[in-house]
Amino acid sequence: MRDAYHEELDSIGEGLVDMARLVGSAIGRATTAMLDADLKMAENVIAADQKIDDLQRDLEARAIALLARQQPVATDLRIVVTSLRISADLERAGDLARHVAKLARLRFPDSAVPRDLQATILEMGQLAQRLMAKAGEVIITKDVDLALQLETDDDEMDLLHRALFQHLIDDRWKHGIETAVDVTLLGRYYERFADHAVSVAKRVVYLVTGEHASELQTESTPGAPVEGA
Repeated sequence: MRDAYHEELDSIGEGLVDMARLVGSAIGRATTAMLDADLKMAENVIAADQKIDDLQRDLEARAIALLARQQPVATDLRIVVTSLRISADLERAGDLARHVAKLARLRFPDSAVPRDLQATILEMGQLAQRLMAKAGEVIITKDVDLALQLETDDDEMDLLHRALFQHLIDDRWKHGIETAVDVTLLGRYYERFADHAVSVAKRVVYLVTGEHASELQTESTPGAPVEGA
């Protein structure tokens, strides 16, 4: 009975990895659809979000069933509860990829992104995909050091987001209000997507250690006070 229980726990983890893979692919394809004004790809991303939603609901149902049947304690309880939270982060990241694709569809046959900003949006999309791939790796490996790196990696997304905003407030902006709104939304979608990847990694840190990532980072900071000193 316990073997079946732990197999079910493992299968929930595998489901989270599948979700991370699908979400990472979605943001990459949505970015391509946006920059290339590819309506078919945009429609595919929008339709494929249903699979991510279905996976999230299935994982949620299985996790709740485990809580009811097995009444796990200690580490096992932490695994189940954290998995629920990770699946919610991944589902929301999938929604953000869908938002990018919907904007691509809305502006077809044009691109919502002016030519002079396409390189920045491409970089944001590629970075978002890499961050989610690393979050998926963290789920598989339970590597705390790799998980903690994601927050530093996310700094690059914050810099790109700020650079995008600087373009919008520059007096030389000549693309109009509608395009400014589109670009503002896109920047926010990518920035929030990256935040969800970081959140997934932080939840894995808690799953493995029982401590929050911020606590571990404080402990590892040079010059941090030593307990009992």
